[in-house]
Amino acid sequence: MRDPERHTKKRAIELRQRMPDAEVILWSRLRRKSLPGFRFRRQHPIGPFIADFACPLSRLVVEVDGGTHSTAEEVAHDRQRDAYIRSRGWRVLRVNNIDVYKNLDAVLENICRFAPPPPPTAPPPPTTGAGTTPNNPAR
Repeated sequence: MRDPERHTKKRAIELRQRMPDAEVILWSRLRRKSLPGFRFRRQHPIGPFIADFACPLSRLVVEVDGGTHSTAEEVAHDRQRDAYIRSRGWRVLRVNNIDVYKNLDAVLENICRFAPPPPPTAPPPPTTGAGTTPNNPAR
C-alpha cells in the first residue's frame, strides 16, 4: 500500500468514529442491506478522497452535505472531488443534511432511483436426485 493510500485509509477510520448526526441517521438505514440489493460502506476511500457512503456493486457514492459545503471555495473543491470520483467509474449523489433530518424516506427513495438495479444473481445449480452426483448419475 502506498503512503497516500495508507493515509487515506487511516483518515477514513478516524472519520467513522466521529460521523456527523445526519450521516449517523442515514447510515442507520443504509447498513445491513436495508435497501434491497445494495450494500453500502461508510467512509470509503476512493483514491485520495473519502466518500461518505459507497455501494461498490452499483458504483454509487452518496455524499451528505451540511453547512460546510456552502462557500464558493468549498463548492469548487466538491466539484473537483466529484470529477475525480466519476473518473474512477463511480456516480455521485449529493444529499443535503436537512433532507436527511426532515425527509429521510425521500432521500432513500432518491438513492434507490439513482442506483442501477443490482445485477441478477446466478441461478442455483440444478439439484440431483438422492444418491446422485453430476459425475455419477443414478442408473
